[in-house]
Amino acid sequence: MPIAGVELGGTKCVCTLAAGPDAIIDQAEIPTSDPEETLGAIKHMLRKWWAERRFRALGIASFGPICLDPALPLYGHILETNKPHWSGFDVLGTLSSEFPVACGVDTDVNAAALAEMAWGSGRGLSDFSYVTVGTGVGVGLIVNGMATRGLLHGELGHMVIPRTPGDDFPSICRFHDCCVEGLASGSAIKARLGVEQIAHVAPDHPVWDIVVNALAALCHNMVCTTGPRRIAFGGGVMNRQPHLLARIEAQLEQSLAGYMRLPTDRPYIVAPELGDQAGPLGSIFLGIAAEAGAATNPLELAAE
Repeated sequence: MPIAGVELGGTKCVCTLAAGPDAIIDQAEIPTSDPEETLGAIKHMLRKWWAERRFRALGIASFGPICLDPALPLYGHILETNKPHWSGFDVLGTLSSEFPVACGVDTDVNAAALAEMAWGSGRGLSDFSYVTVGTGVGVGLIVNGMATRGLLHGELGHMVIPRTPGDDFPSICRFHDCCVEGLASGSAIKARLGVEQIAHVAPDHPVWDIVVNALAALCHNMVCTTGPRRIAFGGGVMNRQPHLLARIEAQLEQSLAGYMRLPTDRPYIVAPELGDQAGPLGSIFLGIAAEAGAATNPLELAAE
C-alpha cells in the first residue's frame, strides 16, 4: 500500500501517491486559491486514490505559519499569514478526517529538508537547512536530526535583516518592513521590477545584488546560531537563477570574515538533489514518519 502526500504551497499544491522516493505512482498539481476551493480539490484527489487502492499513511506539508503543537486547540490550523483568507483555517482536520490512517503534518520546508536528508543533498547530516525562494521565503531548519520547535516552527523567512544601502523599496510583507521575504522573495522581486514573470531577468541585473545580500544575511544568521552543515536552496527563483548559489556562498563567506569557517567539502550552498520533487517527497516522508511513530527514527527508516 502506498503513501499519500500533500504539499501546500503559496502558488500551487502537489498531491503525490508513492511507494517511495523512486516509486511515484501518481501526482497532480492544484492551483492555490482560497482554502475551500483548494482543499476541496485536494480532498477529491485523496478520495479517488482511497477508492482505487487505499493508502497506508498521509503526510501534509503546508506553508506556514501553522500550529504544530498537538496539545493546542489550533493544532493543524494556519495562523496569521500574508495569504488572503487562509488565516485560522484547519488544514489538518479538513484533509485527514475522512481517512483512518496515520497522518503527519509539518511545514512544507521542514518536510523538504527532511526529504533531502533522507534521499538527497543532506544525506548523512544531522544539521541541515533547506531554503525555498518563491512566492515567499521559507526555511526548513533541522538541528540534531529534528525540525526546530519552540514558540512555533522556524519562520526564518521573516527574519529582520539590514537593507542593502540605498534600497528603500517598500517591503511586500504586511507584517515587517525589512524581513527576508518582504525584500527578496519572488513576489518582492516582481514588485520591484513591475513585472509578472522574472524567469528571464538577466543574471547581471542589479536586483540580484539585493537578493544575494538578503539571502546571505539569512545564511549568516543560521551559521551563527544553529550551524547547519549544508544549506540547500530551492524554489522557483533559485531554480531559474542558479548563478545565485555561488554568489550567496561568496557573500556569506565574506560576511563571516573568518570568524567562523565553512566546511571544506564545498560547495556549502547547493541545489536540492531532489529538485522540484523535494517538497512533494517531503510530504511522503511525513507519512513515513507518522506511520513509524515516535519510537522509530524516520530518517533511518527512509534510508532503508
